[in-house]
Amino acid sequence: MIHKPDYKGGGITNLMSSVGASFGWKSQYVPLKGFDAGQLSKSKNVVLLVIDGLGYEYLTTKGKNSFLNKHLTGRMTSVFPSTTASAITTFDTGLPPMQTAIVGWFTYLKELGVVATILPFNPRYGGSPFYDVGVSREDIFDTPLFSDRIKASCYYVIPKEIVDGHPKKWGKKAFSFTTLNKFFVGIKKAVNTHNRRKFIYAYWPKYDGLSHEFGHQSQNALAHFKEIDFGIKSFVEKIKDTNTTLIITSDHGFIDTTPSKTINLANHPKFLDTLVMPLSGDARVKYCYVRLSKEKEFKNYVNKYFKNYCYLFKSEELVKKNFFGLFEPHKRLHERIGDYTLIMKENYILKDPILGRKSKQLIGNHSGVSSKEIFVPLVVMKL
Repeated sequence: MIHKPDYKGGGITNLMSSVGASFGWKSQYVPLKGFDAGQLSKSKNVVLLVIDGLGYEYLTTKGKNSFLNKHLTGRMTSVFPSTTASAITTFDTGLPPMQTAIVGWFTYLKELGVVATILPFNPRYGGSPFYDVGVSREDIFDTPLFSDRIKASCYYVIPKEIVDGHPKKWGKKAFSFTTLNKFFVGIKKAVNTHNRRKFIYAYWPKYDGLSHEFGHQSQNALAHFKEIDFGIKSFVEKIKDTNTTLIITSDHGFIDTTPSKTINLANHPKFLDTLVMPLSGDARVKYCYVRLSKEKEFKNYVNKYFKNYCYLFKSEELVKKNFFGLFEPHKRLHERIGDYTLIMKENYILKDPILGRKSKQLIGNHSGVSSKEIFVPLVVMKL
């Protein structure tokens, strides 16, 4: 079943509209339904804590006895595709992929003539980041930042390797960390920095990494979730009575897969022959750039061999159906989503070969439209 993102009051985009409204920014996207932005505007500190990969269904099943679940406020949708590159950019900008054109982990950048691994900011085949040849992140991530839209002092609590990788962006307002304990120490420092109103963005990535490697149903992921949950419970006690609203959510959930549910395009050379270039996107959402003379063969091949594994859409159809968002699209959106999009069914994934790169078999995956991937939790605490 396809679960479309909700951009009309039920998604993370709308959450950012609500938070933005409390700091004087009026987004073209409506606020989150049932979320009191007026009450939020009375808080001296607003902390947005994003746990990468923590899905709503996981929290309410595996984590049903957790501190987080006991304080669960509601459920929201992620964006499409439900992947870190796209959703974290929504938290960074307040807007969905329709306006950012960040549409997957692997994104075709026409302006550079290459498929990029977009967050590490280098070519898919590897090598040095683009800024080594004079291309700045702002050249590609050109949507204004959320922090520049709002009237507030903004601070970031993010992993040290992210800060070190782009120090100009984060500057002196970043509290970097290397451990879970230092993560919470960093948030507390940001809360206590001064008495003016503040927006604090805190990002924890490790749960996502463990869920990819071992599967989100694994003991490894569960053990770490319990560590996060305990850490949040302890942290909440330490910042009580600071006039802080703590908002906890995620960028996407997860779905686990197996080698038997992996479609390897190395075994489908006739399909590859219909393409202009390797696929972009993620394991569960693939953008296809099709040779004009091979369009019929492309569609026939998908319908004959892949119909049980994926849905086939014209990419423009997904734009018209508001999968990526509402309103006017980013000028680069159309060139970054190819001619056709494959959206995987059930827990299938699709791997395409690229010369010189051996892709790892990940157990946990996301970016698709299943309920496990698309729904994320909303926890709100007034402290």
